[in-house]
Amino acid sequence: MAKWHAFGRCKTRLSKDIGKSNSAKVQSVMTKHTISVAKFLQENKLIDISIAISGLGIGNCKRWTRELGIKKFNLQGKGCLGEKMKRQIIINKKFCARHKIKNIIFIGTDLPDLCHQDLLITLKELQQNDLILGPSNDGGYWLIGLSEKIMSSHIYLPFINIKWGTENVLQNTIDNFATTKFKYKFLDKKIDIDTIIDIENRK
Repeated sequence: MAKWHAFGRCKTRLSKDIGKSNSAKVQSVMTKHTISVAKFLQENKLIDISIAISGLGIGNCKRWTRELGIKKFNLQGKGCLGEKMKRQIIINKKFCARHKIKNIIFIGTDLPDLCHQDLLITLKELQQNDLILGPSNDGGYWLIGLSEKIMSSHIYLPFINIKWGTENVLQNTIDNFATTKFKYKFLDKKIDIDTIIDIENRK
C-alpha cells in the first residue's frame, strides 16, 4: 500500500516538523526501501508484488511503477483503509487463483526498519496461522498477513468495526477474531514514521 510522495500531500504531520519538501523525500526513500525488500523475495520466487497506489492517476501510476521496477499495480480507490485493503483482495483474487497463491500480505511504506526477514517469518507463520499481525507503535499494525481460509469466506472480518487512524486499530482487529477459531500470531513491534518523534525514537 503506497501513497505518492506529493509535495504537501504526504506525511502531513511530519511536514510540520521538517517541512513539506523533506517529508516528501522521506516518504520517497521509505517507499523505495519497502519495494527493495519485497523485490528481494520476488527475485527468489517467494512472493509476487502488487503495489496499491493512491495519489496518482493511471498514466502516472504506470510511469512510477516502471521506475520502481514493479509490473503489477492497482489504484487504492476510495474509502477507509479497510475498504481499500479489502478491494485489493477482491481485485487480486483471480491472479492469486491462477498462480496458486494462497496468502496475501499487506505492508505499508512507513517502515525504514523493514527487512526481508520480516516477510520470510510471515510466510513461515502463515503455514500454521490464519492471521499475522505486525504491531506498530501507534496502536495499529505495519503488516497484516491473511491466509487462504480468511480470504475465501471471511475477507470482511479483519476490516469491520475498525476505528481507522486511532490507537485502537490493532485491538479492534483482534476483537473481530475473538469468537472465531482462527489462529493468529504477532510479529515484533515496529515504529511507523509519522512524526519527528517517531524518527527520534528509533535512535
